[in-house]
Amino acid sequence: MITGLDHVLIVANAPEACEQAYTALLGRDPDWRSNDPAGASGVIFQLDNTALEIMSPHGEGPLAHRLRAIIGSQGEGLASLIFASDSLSDDHRLLARRAMQPDDIAPGSSIDLTSGRARQWSRFRLGAEASQGVRLFLMQRHADDPLTVGTGRTGAVSALDHVVIATRRPEQAAALYGARLGLRLALDRSRPDWDMRLLFFRTGGLTIELAHRLSEGPGDQPDRLWGLAWRTHDLEAAHSRLTAARLSPGPIRPGRRAGTRVFSVPAGGLCTPTLVIAPDASSGDDPP
Repeated sequence: MITGLDHVLIVANAPEACEQAYTALLGRDPDWRSNDPAGASGVIFQLDNTALEIMSPHGEGPLAHRLRAIIGSQGEGLASLIFASDSLSDDHRLLARRAMQPDDIAPGSSIDLTSGRARQWSRFRLGAEASQGVRLFLMQRHADDPLTVGTGRTGAVSALDHVVIATRRPEQAAALYGARLGLRLALDRSRPDWDMRLLFFRTGGLTIELAHRLSEGPGDQPDRLWGLAWRTHDLEAAHSRLTAARLSPGPIRPGRRAGTRVFSVPAGGLCTPTLVIAPDASSGDDPP
């Protein structure tokens, strides 16, 4: 079964700039750096409940061509969600029965360029039509995976709070993430004052948020990965760090979720709309 979100993938043409931006945003250095002989270079930031991978085309291999095709069709930014599985073969059989069109299970591996350590995994991709246009994968790490959470700086981001997916087909999207993938539906609420219907699915200590703009009505367009919201325990320190890094964070303000404060960060070098969220110390509550 799906146990959480193993990682989110961002694709970028300029890996150094994107890495620097996320090092500043997250308040931590990459935990893994590797080159794929099929044509990609990448870094991974491991957090408490998921990881962020930044991947860029490198050379002329088949993976480099696929990455350039993705960037050419949708631009730089959030490209895939890779869910964690505790039994990949069982999930493959189950999702095939649920018409999710999984491709074959494939092994993967990489070597960290700094330490020389190796990690291995297996994964498969779900059909693009079945997943409503969002690139979705399931992945199972080997038990001895050496990728672990590193030490962050003051006000570091500790976890991913939620991923936002824009949808014009909320009922179909709800069936996809709930009935087919088996994620827990925690909230389904329409807010006309925000012009939004929001559906929250919980897994592994974070939220997959489906956002449907009410004024647009239903449509046939594919769903779209839209943005990321990161969690920190020290919002002021995080805001100061991003200001010093010239990432132009917006002002700190009350969050839409009761008991939280937030600030936004322009997509820019981060390649995707970004929010940083923290509990409001005066409320005594942690974000759910």
